Amino acid sequence: MKKQLIVFFLLIFWQQNAQEKVGDILTLPEFLGFVKNYHPIVKQANLVINNSEAKLLKARGAFDPKIEIDFDKKLFKEKEYYNKLNGAFKIPTWYGVEFKANFEQNDGVYLNPENKVPLDGLYSAGVSVSLAKGFLNNQRMASLKQAKFFLNQAKEDQQILVNTILYDASLTYFNWLKTYKEKLVYESFLNNAKVRFNGTKRAFKEGEKPAIDTLEAGIILNIRKLNLEKSKIKLVKSSLELSNFLWLNENTPIELKENIIPDIETVIHIDRTFNIALFNTKNFDIENHPKIKSLGFKIKSLNEEKRLKENNLLPKIDVQYHFISSKGDQINAFNNNNYKAGINFSMPLFIRKERGDLKLAKIKLQDKRLENNATKVVIRNKINAIQQELASYILQNDFTFKIVRDYDILLKAEERKFFLGESSLFLVNYREEKYIDSRLKAIGLENSFFKAKANLFKEAVISFSE
Repeated sequence: MKKQLIVFFLLIFWQQNAQEKVGDILTLPEFLGFVKNYHPIVKQANLVINNSEAKLLKARGAFDPKIEIDFDKKLFKEKEYYNKLNGAFKIPTWYGVEFKANFEQNDGVYLNPENKVPLDGLYSAGVSVSLAKGFLNNQRMASLKQAKFFLNQAKEDQQILVNTILYDASLTYFNWLKTYKEKLVYESFLNNAKVRFNGTKRAFKEGEKPAIDTLEAGIILNIRKLNLEKSKIKLVKSSLELSNFLWLNENTPIELKENIIPDIETVIHIDRTFNIALFNTKNFDIENHPKIKSLGFKIKSLNEEKRLKENNLLPKIDVQYHFISSKGDQINAFNNNNYKAGINFSMPLFIRKERGDLKLAKIKLQDKRLENNATKVVIRNKINAIQQELASYILQNDFTFKIVRDYDILLKAEERKFFLGESSLFLVNYREEKYIDSRLKAIGLENSFFKAKANLFKEAVISFSE
């Protein structure tokens, strides 16, 4: 049945092949290739990934080693109150542990006694550890993990955006193709009307036809001219709409030239263009759908946020221990006899803020999980509906093919009877109107068929390969 559909659409327009060769053909794959490579909105979709990569780089910055230098000096009435220099090198790690090396050199008349150090300065090296809150999970760990999830999510979202743009572009191409084929139909029947009018006019002069027939033939001729002019305007509008998607680069739009025409054999290549030739609902894995994968990364990010809020319920217990020595160039000079240690403890009594944050995080996570489940059902139903729609077009094609064929036979038979004097011009025009209408409906059926194919490409988010 599918092969019949392709053959039918080609047979409907076989008469127009000679006219088609007048211009250069812009095929659907070529058109979508231009859109994917040069359209500014596609470039804009790529910025989503660039933005996420920048956020990931920013999150990794929380683990960068850091150099700190603090110099403070006070001189008043020719007295040096104090002169303090403090330099530090810190290395944060994945867990709540931070290594630190420090050099301190202070002097002055009014220096605080606790800041007095040996003349050559004081060196220290040690570690600070968060024992409860911030040890197994902390803000910088969560931010880095979330940034990685956002980057993966952005890649899936980018594919969805690109497919949506290509879908919109393909609809304009199908409309352009539809208006072009309608114009060809009206052109072919305008020629028929001219031949019939000239023949009727000759017959009237020879006394074989009444004058009323020439009037009716003239009316039909003008109607055909009017319909052709309307179809030309529709073709111009559709070609301008198509030009909206044609860019040489992100700064240079392209206007479609008049000699460029669509490919009337698009039906042969459409499955390969949209990469849906082997698509099968039974083999369709919903878990690999970019929308579901994007939601999956969002859920992982929210789950990481929930874990961080859970960690915030713990008390803050920060301890630090540093070996100190006046001889920084001697490793064995650092020992347990000289050290600096401390502990810091804090915890809200009711932890209402932390409990509220955790509850909100759980609500967000549950909301996204429910959205994920609902989205799976929606995607499956949409794809099933599109598949049934495509199957229906196969059946509609069979009926339309028979209707067009039979109207063609009726029209040719009526024309023979008319020139033999056994029919009237009214009946010939009536048969022709029905035949034209059936041809236009066949074009509309093809257009709907193409849209359904493009819709499958968009809803299944299938990768477009040029």
